[in-house]
Parts: sequence; C-alpha cells; structure tokens
Amino acid sequence: MPAPYKTLLIEKDGAVDHVTFNRPEALNTLNNQMVDDLLDYFGGLYFDRETRIVVLKGAGRAFCAGLDIKENQTAQPGDNAKRGPSAGLLSQRRISEIVIRMRRCQQAIISLVHGPACGGGFAIALASDIRIAGESARMNAAFIRIGLSACDIGVSYFLPRLVGVSVASELMLTGRFINAERALRVGLVSEVVPDADLDKAAKVYLDEMLTTSPMGLRLTKECLNMSVDAQSLEAAIAMEDRNQILCAQSEDVREGMMAFLEKRAPNYTGN
Repeated sequence: MPAPYKTLLIEKDGAVDHVTFNRPEALNTLNNQMVDDLLDYFGGLYFDRETRIVVLKGAGRAFCAGLDIKENQTAQPGDNAKRGPSAGLLSQRRISEIVIRMRRCQQAIISLVHGPACGGGFAIALASDIRIAGESARMNAAFIRIGLSACDIGVSYFLPRLVGVSVASELMLTGRFINAERALRVGLVSEVVPDADLDKAAKVYLDEMLTTSPMGLRLTKECLNMSVDAQSLEAAIAMEDRNQILCAQSEDVREGMMAFLEKRAPNYTGN
C-alpha cells in the first residue's frame, strides 16, 4: 500500500497509480510538505515493479500553480540565518530533485493538465512522458515574472526538446502563457479534450500501454531518455540493442509472440 501523504491522494488501480495533487484551496502550489511527499513518492518508484504507469492530476481548479510563495514569504524568528546561499541551494535542489526522480523511475508518467500549470507545475508536466491538456490548461515558465531566471527545475532542458529552441525561447524569455490549443500545435501536449474528459482520454493510453510487457515498457522509457541525449546514432542503437536482447530472454516475449500468432491478448507475468 502507498504511504499516506498529506498533500497527495493516491488511488491504486492494478498496475496504475492515480496521483492527485491535493491542495485545491492553494491551487495545488508546492509547499514544503508537497515537496517532501513528491520526493518520497517518486523515490519509492525506482524499485517498484508492481506499478507500471502513473497518472498525475490536480484537485480543484488547477494542475499545479507553482511554488507556494506565501509560505516561502512567511518569515519566522531566526529565519534570516537560514536564508544564506547554502540553505537556498539545498531548498532549490530539493525541488529540482522531483523531476530527476520522475525521469529516473521506469514507470510511464501521464500528466492531465487543466487550469494553471505554472513554474514548478509546468516543470512537472514537462518531466512527464505524456501530457494531455484540458481545454482550460494554461502553462508558463513563471519564474522569470518574479525576478528569477526562467531556467529552473529542468525547464531549460525539457522545453526546447519538446517544442524547439525558438518557441522555448519565446516562452522562457517572456514568461507568457501558452494555452491548450497552441500547446497542441507546437507538440507540447498529445491532445486537448474538455476538462471533464481528461480521465477518459487517459484511459485510452492506459489500456494500450498495459498491453505491453512490463519489461518492454520500462526499458522503452529508459532508452528514450538516453537516446534524447545520445552522442551519436551508434550510441542510441547500442542502447536499443541491449534492450532487445534483455527482453528477448524473458518469458513475456514468448507469450507476446504466441498471443500475436493466436490472435489473442497476451497474458504477461513480468518474467
């Protein structure tokens, strides 16, 4: 059973975890508790072979509106001593570690984005494998609008790889919002649906991914991650070759081939 979290609701449905950011009164902004919860949850997925897919969404009117600035601006006696560069870097790296753990875990991650997905919320959506937008979705690199750099929490890495340098530069240098329709045009999201249909849209992806073998799905995500940064075609193909040989030794590959020949759904065991 998943750990009980104060800011996340987790519903397990077989091999799928449905994870809901649950601070609707604060537009699901990232406070210290939510950062702790997300770090623990994604950290625990690395050795989890039961969970194959994670679906992220937000409760209420937003996906995640970024950092909880109100919490961070509420000073307490003695806080000044905790605001030096060392403490600031630790705080920064706690947040950026969330997206690192999202990419390191081998589960496919689908984000269902509705309403604001700003700053850290934008980064979490970008770090997902698949993004489906509700019609109300509005995303931006909000950091630059509050005196910071737009290069934060992996956005400068993910965004140009998804939409190209020109559009990424536009969004990051201005902090302007991108709506669902334009996000679809530039390839930032896979599809746009009415907000009420986000779960239904995700189910299509879940049904298709759950017909793959557990090892095949895990290694595909891992190889895609590495191929994005591969130094050459040969380096990417070496990883692909390794994946295929590993999968070929499994019982699931034999089951997959028999199911194909017998025109039936495969019964994968993960072995």
